[in-house]
Amino acid sequence: MKILLVEDEQKLADALSKGLGREGYATDVVGDGKKALMRISLYRNDYDLIILDLMLPSMDGLEICRQVREMNVTVPILVLTARAETDTKVQLLVSGADDYLVKPFSFAELKARIQALLRRPTESLPETLKIRDIELNPGEHKVLREGKEVPLTLKEYGLLEYFMRHPNQVVKREDLLNHLWDFNYVGFSNVVDVHVKNLRRKLGSEGDDVLETVRGVGYRLAE
Repeated sequence: MKILLVEDEQKLADALSKGLGREGYATDVVGDGKKALMRISLYRNDYDLIILDLMLPSMDGLEICRQVREMNVTVPILVLTARAETDTKVQLLVSGADDYLVKPFSFAELKARIQALLRRPTESLPETLKIRDIELNPGEHKVLREGKEVPLTLKEYGLLEYFMRHPNQVVKREDLLNHLWDFNYVGFSNVVDVHVKNLRRKLGSEGDDVLETVRGVGYRLAE
């Protein structure tokens, strides 16, 4: 995951960048509002998240949010602000921010907000997903195989939906844990494998014909 951090307070920017690096995020840092807007407009597809300070030189975070959304950039934006007034929070959300964090904040809270935002879909998704003879309807929370309904638990349904939204990709077990379980989840290490086994069984397959096992990595659903 790659993050653009827009923060003009150097000590805070350095501390956040180092902390994000330890969490495995690649982070670019910009300390000026207009430069940040230019970076976003040119490299909009390079970033998974923008962390944006509200008060910046040359252009504030509110205006950056407005202009970024006018450019149809859908990257999630998390705004850092020292202002806790309700009006400010409402303005931020109306202007296109996905979330905000009031200073001072703990790094643990920042990490939690980041993970929550990165789990959200950024684009409109189709009403029905179909791969081979499997159909999944997110609105009705229903799965059909060969036209027959397949009863799934919430976790099994979540796994299948994730695989169907990432066809032909090797999905790591860690990605499934991060997406479907709370990031503070502490439990048995093969929880994903157990749920995949149950999902295969309910889909009428004990083998790899529905979900291919990529040994040592995870799983792949081929179209």
